[in-house]
Amino acid sequence: MSPYWATLAVAILTSMVGQTLLKSGAGQPSLLDQLLDWHTLIGLTLYGGAAFLYLIALRRIPMSVALPSTAISYVAAALIGHYMFGEPLGLAKLGAIALISVGVALLAFA
Repeated sequence: MSPYWATLAVAILTSMVGQTLLKSGAGQPSLLDQLLDWHTLIGLTLYGGAAFLYLIALRRIPMSVALPSTAISYVAAALIGHYMFGEPLGLAKLGAIALISVGVALLAFA
C-alpha cells in the first residue's frame, strides 16, 4: 500500500471517528450545549484533520478514485449507527452496504 493510499485510509477512519463523536454530542439539550460538548469539539477537529489528510492523498490518487473510495464511510456509518446508537439496520440498508462495498473494492483495483 502506497503512503498516499494509507493517508486516504487514515483520512476515512479519522472522519468516521469524528462523525461518531458528533453524533455522541448531539444528545445535548440545547444547540449551544451541543456545540460546547467535548464530543462535538473533538469531532469537528477530527473532521478538519480528515480533510487535511484527504488533500495529501489527492496529490497522487486520482479524484475519480479517491472520492468514491470515501463511500466506505457510509458502510461504517450504518454499522456504527446500529451497534453504538441502536439505529435500525434492515435488509435495504444491508443491500446498500453490500453494493457500496463491492463498488469501493472495484475502484481500488481499477
